[in-house]
Amino acid sequence: MNCVNPMNGWLGWMRWYTLRSITLLVACSWAAHGRAQPPVREGPQPVRPGDHGIGRRVGDLAFTDLEGAARSLGKLADGRIVVFACTSTSCPISRKYLPRLVDLVETSGDGIAWVLVNPLATDKPADMQAAAAQLGNRAIYVHDPEGRLAAAIGAGTTTDVVVLGRERTIAYHGAIDDQYGFGYSLDAPRRRFLSDALAAIRAGEEPPVSATEAPGCILDTPQAVTAPGDVTYHGRISRIVERHCAACHREGGVGPFPLDSYDDLVAHAAMVREVIDRGTMPPWFAAPTPADRETGRVHTPWANDRSLAESEKRDLVAWLASGRPAGEPGDGPAARTYPEGWQIGTPDTVFEFAAPVAVKATGVMPYQTVIVETHLPEDRWVQAIEVQPGDRNVVHHALIHLAGAEEQAGDPRDAAAEERGGFWGEYVPGQNTLEYPAGFAKKLPKGARLKFQMHYTPNGTATTDRTRVGVIYAKEPPRHEVRVAGIVNPRISIPPGAADHREEASLRLPFDATIMGFLPHLHVRGKACRYDVVRSGGGRTTLLDIPRYDFNWQLLYRLHEPLPLRAGDTLVFTAWYDNSAGNPANPDPAKTVRWGPQTFDEMHLGYVEYYVPGVAAGEPLPGLRRGRGFRRLQ
Repeated sequence: MNCVNPMNGWLGWMRWYTLRSITLLVACSWAAHGRAQPPVREGPQPVRPGDHGIGRRVGDLAFTDLEGAARSLGKLADGRIVVFACTSTSCPISRKYLPRLVDLVETSGDGIAWVLVNPLATDKPADMQAAAAQLGNRAIYVHDPEGRLAAAIGAGTTTDVVVLGRERTIAYHGAIDDQYGFGYSLDAPRRRFLSDALAAIRAGEEPPVSATEAPGCILDTPQAVTAPGDVTYHGRISRIVERHCAACHREGGVGPFPLDSYDDLVAHAAMVREVIDRGTMPPWFAAPTPADRETGRVHTPWANDRSLAESEKRDLVAWLASGRPAGEPGDGPAARTYPEGWQIGTPDTVFEFAAPVAVKATGVMPYQTVIVETHLPEDRWVQAIEVQPGDRNVVHHALIHLAGAEEQAGDPRDAAAEERGGFWGEYVPGQNTLEYPAGFAKKLPKGARLKFQMHYTPNGTATTDRTRVGVIYAKEPPRHEVRVAGIVNPRISIPPGAADHREEASLRLPFDATIMGFLPHLHVRGKACRYDVVRSGGGRTTLLDIPRYDFNWQLLYRLHEPLPLRAGDTLVFTAWYDNSAGNPANPDPAKTVRWGPQTFDEMHLGYVEYYVPGVAAGEPLPGLRRGRGFRRLQ
């Protein structure tokens, strides 16, 4: 049910420091071994938003400021964003962050109410008065010695920040930035989480990163938990549905039915509960990292993690199974608006099918290949790509490859040459844009031909489709070229009746490369897959584990923090297939299955999105033939 655009929260990734990359990726294999040893130095780690209260409505809190004046959240939040920033005059990291808070308060402009919350009972009144004096009358300073206010907003440390957007809904919860943490200090921050979040919230958008841990002195206060009796549609459930379901399940969306109203959700309650219990919705199949034993929060390396937090799942399932109270309509969020045109903005160029493709009413259609000529007079650098199906009701997914002269230069005997070269654009429901930050872009060569691989799913009515792709060009040549390589094994042979057949492919890196994301591609016999890296100096780490692969969702798993790898490291893509009669999607369990483009064939294809540091955009990669992706080194 979560079909929100997963790319929107990624645009600031490049500034993140690389220390946490390895730590978070190693966390993917924690489950089998218990919790790993914590690092000596640690900065703000991304956490799954639902575990950090994102989307939760905060009640009308009453509190008293340092001067003894009574305050209420209801009055502060009247038409304004409210920022609760925890602080302390005794916690070392909090003291370092006070000047940053003062600067943010002074420069953030109108429309934001700032509340600094000091939850330590033993901080001295004179010290707090001195800190509050730096803020003048631009912020409210509150001493919260019993931690009641901190608990009400879900704060966990003395540097935690909680930002309330529309209808007192938590829109950001985490660190101010990454300048200070446990065991380290930087001269300047690399990621400005709070500033970026405030800019996004003001624009009516989701923050690029909505939830992180905030290194500071840990508070011994209970985390805010919604009592079962308080779970109503308007007060809680509507926000969960809005975050995870409504982008697709709404009028005009690609979901089969809307879920963005109380009546719609009640009408489909049994089905919603079924897909949640089965784990097929929201569509997210990366193996979860285990929850922190103390906080219950889940660290996630994925910028587009769609999974429900346990608290969200618990509340939603309990509500569906109960009397489904509606609650007060005034407690609900304002209706979210969705772009009716292009999500990336008005494209510079749109490339479209020359003629519509006929889609029959029933049965199964083989993949359709459509070539679209660009007629570009020169090479162009593309900052954003958006694929729009002509008929979203029948387009299951689409992959776009470049079929220009450069891509034709490989070995004609290589059945997987195109797949090795990687995809250029893609579409699955709810994931149809690729957007890159300044300094990064994909190349669209002069005279390029776009090869669309279209998978149609007839839905009972004969129709036609005329898919198109819009692009926005970079304003200047990028520093880094975004590239995609395919880890492939075109020699797969899956025996008849095999229920758990394993195949493997690998790529040894001939140069340093920084990994940005993964997109595995199997067909209907695919049941599981995994990416690993084997380091040239020894050691193997799982990067992405998908224990239950679903062909219906060709998802791109985008890293919060790009992962630097070294020349000589080897990427390994392993997949397991079910060619047995027990697989209801299996076209023919009596057949030996080999590589092929149609769904009744199979593929063993692990795409990797990357860039090469030190190589200028447009320059050939060191030691490789022009126009190709990674090549296997024998």
